[in-house]
Amino acid sequence: QVQLVESGGGLVQPGGSLRLSCAASGTIFSINTMGWYRQAPGKQRELVATTTSANSTNYADSVKGRFTVSGENAKKTVYLQMNSLKPEDTAVYYCNAVLRKGSAPREYMYWGQGTQVTVSS
Repeated sequence: QVQLVESGGGLVQPGGSLRLSCAASGTIFSINTMGWYRQAPGKQRELVATTTSANSTNYADSVKGRFTVSGENAKKTVYLQMNSLKPEDTAVYYCNAVLRKGSAPREYMYWGQGTQVTVSS
């Protein structure tokens, strides 16, 4: 079984910063992509940022220049540094991983349990 455990959410004032972490554990042969999605109340889950094993990153337009995603392959961990936070960044943030469990090419997708980020004065 594979688990993704997130940490680092909380309450922050507008303009503040938070850092989210997500660690993967379990039967993992290799991780192709790890990243973050978020879901605000009444809205669909959306991409925030992802990073690949080749260190290629992808960001939602709404967070470019403010958020930075990074990964530590050896630790099977991904981070999301969030700066200049805005009230519209308030959401549950979910860690996501696309990985292989063995030498076969089949990929699996997993989600973390989510961590709440609230930006409010």
